[in-house]
Amino acid sequence: MARIDDLLLRVSDSQLRAELTSAVAEVRRTKDFGLVFESHLPETGRLPSHPVRRGVKVTERAKGEDSLYLVASINGPTAKLVPLRDADGIAIPAEEQTPVELSLTELVVVAEFGDPVYPGLRSVGSVRRGGDKPAHVVIDGENYHALEALQFTHAGKVDCIYLDPPYNAGRRDWKYNNNYVDEADIYRHSKWLAFMERRLKLAKRLLNPEKSVLIVTIDEKEYLRLGLLLEQLFEGAYIEMVTSIISAKGAYRRGHFSRVEEHIFFVSIGDAAVRPWVTNMLPSYRGVEDAEEEEDAAADDDLDPDEIVPEPIEWLGLRRREPSSVRGSRPNQFYAIFVNEQDGTLHSISHPIDDDVDRETVEVPEGTVALWPLKPDGAEMLWGLTPDVLRRNWAEGWARVNNWKPATKKGTVQYLPGGTIDRVHSGAITITGRASNGSVEGYVTPDITRGVTPKRVWHLASHNAETGGTNIVSALVPGRRFPYPKSLYAVEDTVRFVVGDKPDAVVLDFFGGSGTTVHAVMRLNRQDQGSRQSILVTNNEVSEREAARLTADGFGPGDPEWETIGIFQHVTRPRIEAAVTGMTHRGTPARRQYNYVDEFALSEGFEENVEFFELTYQDAAAIELDLAFEAIAPLLWLRAGAQGSMITSHSETGFAWTDRYGVLWDTDRWRAFISAAPDAATTAFIVTDSATAFTSVVSELPAGIEPVRLYENYLTTFAINQVEPD
Repeated sequence: MARIDDLLLRVSDSQLRAELTSAVAEVRRTKDFGLVFESHLPETGRLPSHPVRRGVKVTERAKGEDSLYLVASINGPTAKLVPLRDADGIAIPAEEQTPVELSLTELVVVAEFGDPVYPGLRSVGSVRRGGDKPAHVVIDGENYHALEALQFTHAGKVDCIYLDPPYNAGRRDWKYNNNYVDEADIYRHSKWLAFMERRLKLAKRLLNPEKSVLIVTIDEKEYLRLGLLLEQLFEGAYIEMVTSIISAKGAYRRGHFSRVEEHIFFVSIGDAAVRPWVTNMLPSYRGVEDAEEEEDAAADDDLDPDEIVPEPIEWLGLRRREPSSVRGSRPNQFYAIFVNEQDGTLHSISHPIDDDVDRETVEVPEGTVALWPLKPDGAEMLWGLTPDVLRRNWAEGWARVNNWKPATKKGTVQYLPGGTIDRVHSGAITITGRASNGSVEGYVTPDITRGVTPKRVWHLASHNAETGGTNIVSALVPGRRFPYPKSLYAVEDTVRFVVGDKPDAVVLDFFGGSGTTVHAVMRLNRQDQGSRQSILVTNNEVSEREAARLTADGFGPGDPEWETIGIFQHVTRPRIEAAVTGMTHRGTPARRQYNYVDEFALSEGFEENVEFFELTYQDAAAIELDLAFEAIAPLLWLRAGAQGSMITSHSETGFAWTDRYGVLWDTDRWRAFISAAPDAATTAFIVTDSATAFTSVVSELPAGIEPVRLYENYLTTFAINQVEPD
């Protein structure tokens, strides 16, 4: 009905509008059941980076999208505009459309739903400390348009979506069509549902249909409506809600209960399941009853213990692999391990070798081989333990040389990390004996493998929004505030339950806020040497108070004065950069320690890669002339895994390759293109309007390389904003 109301305002004939309004009033008297909400017209999107040109629709920067103009002509610094809707959003009849002239600096391009939009990405920076690991991607832009663009790169590929959307608390905490929604808006709840439904429909297309999880946090304002919406959109999925204590001291509400909690919906798709962990998330209440419940749950699994295949002990390679761990970067971790050349058993371990000493000059005991921490290309790296620690661990059977080959005198030095050794001591790992090389043999104790089943009420001190959220953000971006950041550890646990057993998972968050989800995924990677990749979409909005001040001073979105204090530029990007590098935006080491699961200083940072992009909007004429490749180049890189270098422009040879993907512009060069394909390549983009040429190239591509045709028609391949998702 709300959509009909919006459309009625666009009827220029006042008599017809009145008659239609009366007819609609009769329809309103009927009653529907279930989740019923007004299906509002889709939001109008502002495109501040798009140039004002003849034929586009614009609005005034300082106003909402109710008033709308068509640019008739550009006259130097001003534009001649034809008004399409007035300040109340009512359509202006053609005979009453009196042209006006406004300064270009006062205008911003807008796209109504149905107006085609051609997205691109523009790099605005990066942080690289993770070698060849896939990069985390942070996009500054309208999340609906970003989700549509991601349909090209990640349809069906996302393992987990974590969302912390606006809670619609009535405090003007979010916008609809660039206007803040407050508690006085009679359509407040239906606008929120329409806003969420459109995005969740697109999100559903991105999730892996075989195994993935959608996670949405919410409070009491909308949790009932959100639950019903999820039931309707994700029919057949297993949906459950967790209640999490975020501040035990509570939020005072006169005459009402003090709020201490929020809610988390888990929507499990396909074979997805919650992964047990070391705590039930309600540890202060764990007692006899809980132990009995665990035993009952095990019995209900109806598994024969004799049929359980024991999980082997996990060994890690001793050579450090991150690019920063080269010889000389840390003390006492470059030395020789001497092993018997016939069976690979330990003979002895040398003292640390000084940085200026040639390793070839080190004396090797007779009958032994010296093993060094070398990369396959011969680069000198570091061992993961100092000599004293390694000697002690080797004596206990917690280190070994695996897969020793006497003929080549090669093998891999492996060790048990501290967490695994702790599990040996606790009984979580059963030791059955020792191998011939002296290393322990055993398996993960079957009962322990199940872990502890998490409860639907969480109460952990680490999930406190102030200590785990505000304090960490303040340490990383001192002097800059972000309202109500999530506890980093709460997000970490939430995501861990669904992708903790998938070290290469893709995690998406399109209500990115201050960047907590990227930060949490990086922490998970550090804990198990994973290569999970996060994609985060946020915007560069300013607070309502700042917006009012800037508007009064004559500034609007797109102006530097506005953009530099927006969420993305002021908090999100510097917070993520500081998390990776360990250095704040002031150039000082970040203070504080991480004090959950693994304790270390924030200043250590993470061995990860991050790429920052701005969502841009391309001109159709440039696209038709094939002048927009630079804008879509990041989308091709994203589709190929966001790993390694990026092809950013046309090549004079007619094609180009990175280690991961290639682009063929000139199909006459297909033989050279295929001959140059790297062994690790996964994707080939072939630019041709000819289905025959495409098929011919595909038939010759090596197995394992996914062919993608560009662009049967560029304008239709990348056009978005035209059809609402089903």
